[in-house]
Amino acid sequence: MSSISQNVQPDALPDLRNLGVIARVLLGAHLLALGAAIFAEPSWLQALMRFARVAALLEPLLLLSVVALYLASPWLARLSYAQGCAVLMAIELVLAATVHAIAARAGSEFAPGSLVRLLALTAGITLLLLGYFRLWARAYSPALAEARLQALQARIRPHFLFNSLNAVLSLIRRDPRRAERALEDLADLYRELMADGRRFVRLADEIALLERYAGIEKLRLGERLRIVWELDGAPSDALLPPMVLQPLLENAVYHGVEPATGVSDVLVRIERRGNRVLARIENPYREHELAHRAGNRMALDNIRERLRLFFDAEARLESTVEAGRYRVEIEVPYRSGGRGRP
Repeated sequence: MSSISQNVQPDALPDLRNLGVIARVLLGAHLLALGAAIFAEPSWLQALMRFARVAALLEPLLLLSVVALYLASPWLARLSYAQGCAVLMAIELVLAATVHAIAARAGSEFAPGSLVRLLALTAGITLLLLGYFRLWARAYSPALAEARLQALQARIRPHFLFNSLNAVLSLIRRDPRRAERALEDLADLYRELMADGRRFVRLADEIALLERYAGIEKLRLGERLRIVWELDGAPSDALLPPMVLQPLLENAVYHGVEPATGVSDVLVRIERRGNRVLARIENPYREHELAHRAGNRMALDNIRERLRLFFDAEARLESTVEAGRYRVEIEVPYRSGGRGRP
């Protein structure tokens, strides 16, 4: 098995349908055009006037680019990185020439060579933005590997493995079949932990993993753990990063159930709301167990980092305390399909 550090993520175009990517493109293009105007003119007033003239062409070009790249995104994603960059550049240059031609027919007056300058500006902005997104992805690739290591450390707690094996040992003589199923569930759980964390997985697979984990915990906690599953509205074909729900359920058990002596209810609710998927996990909240709950923050920060890596600004993770319950919510855009890279 190759080490985690060897899993280098290949270069890829950004998700051109992601709101965070679109916002960066719009803002970056305007800042680059403003910087070019300031560099070319001797005074701030002349620079602003020059930027206003450039913006008259830049605004419609940007809007057309956003729409065209949004529509072409699935096709571009199937190309290699070099091919995708070349096609994207060609699209931008064609759009720039089209906007220039439409503006000329509408009666706008351009200085000689204005088309060449517009094409040069478009090519320069496109190259700089592609370079920015490539560096941004490279900067986050080590974060993914580090996040996987932190996730392993946060989730594969020695006490969980030790207690689970003890629970299985206690079943071997009186219920060997149940002990065998528990070992299979434990093996599946750890196999998923060691899988490639850079791929999306189906929600149905994540729910199956949750149920296996819950079965293991029920072995050792017995009637003290009561899980309420509300999964009727869960879209089984939705895609999400692997192992973002199981750590939340483990935290709920570890911080909300283990410290108690009586029965504790844990709620797992997953549903689709329009083009969003919402997952909520709740557990009892006890103020005197704040020290026991201190480990929550590391797991939440880790999951938030991976959601940002996969979905940029389109994902949300929030934790709240209300009416004696600790609640964690994850909201991600609804995407359907098989396994794939972000």
